[in-house]
Amino acid sequence: MAEVHVAAQQGFTKEARAYARGRPGYPPALSSWLTGPMGLATGRTVADVGAGTGKFTKLLLPTGANVVAVEPVDAMRAQIETGLPAVRALAGTAQSIPLPDAALDAVVCAQAFHWFASRGTLDEFHRALGPGGKLGLVWNVRDESVDWVAALTSIVTPYEGDAPRYYKGEWRLPFPHPGFSELVESRFEYQHVGPPQQVIVDRFMSVSFIAALAPPDGAAVRERIEALIATHPALRGRETVSFPYHTLAFHCTRS
Repeated sequence: MAEVHVAAQQGFTKEARAYARGRPGYPPALSSWLTGPMGLATGRTVADVGAGTGKFTKLLLPTGANVVAVEPVDAMRAQIETGLPAVRALAGTAQSIPLPDAALDAVVCAQAFHWFASRGTLDEFHRALGPGGKLGLVWNVRDESVDWVAALTSIVTPYEGDAPRYYKGEWRLPFPHPGFSELVESRFEYQHVGPPQQVIVDRFMSVSFIAALAPPDGAAVRERIEALIATHPALRGRETVSFPYHTLAFHCTRS
């Protein structure tokens, strides 16, 4: 399990259920990206690598493609096995996908590629994809132009340590890669609507490096988040809130 960052291994093991409850879904418009640029359709095979609890995996099923989920954390993969019986869930990592050469027509990584972005990972994706196969990378990025969203980020950021994050941009370093075309970006807007406990508290307490904290530190973070919810004018007393995200999707083609 050395290929899995300690914050991901510990945090996602401890908070797999909170992750499943609190993580946002994805905008409906992303479906056309999956069947358009990503080319998913009946007869194709796609692997969701770093699939987590299957939040994104389930969006792949309506395309008609055969869906494989690759996830190294047992507690996360168990959520897929329970909730998505039509999906083949495999224990594996991005650096070692347990499938033969050219077995896939597409690989997708949602909220995950920053954990394992490397030349070696892209080499492995190239091996597992057939010629013309598609690689898709997706992230929900918090809209921090909203003041209370920015305040939540300021609560958790001091704890991130060396945990990989999308915003740091290090995930871009393996590109360009000789085996893939240039990345093409698509952008969608999304609102995660639900009770504050779900879309804010569960969401932030399931962040890998927060979930991995010692209990006293985790309790202090939770207390600050709940205090913000109780006092901010846009959140105070609300049974339902809308958490704003930008959904960024990148795709490229295997040569």
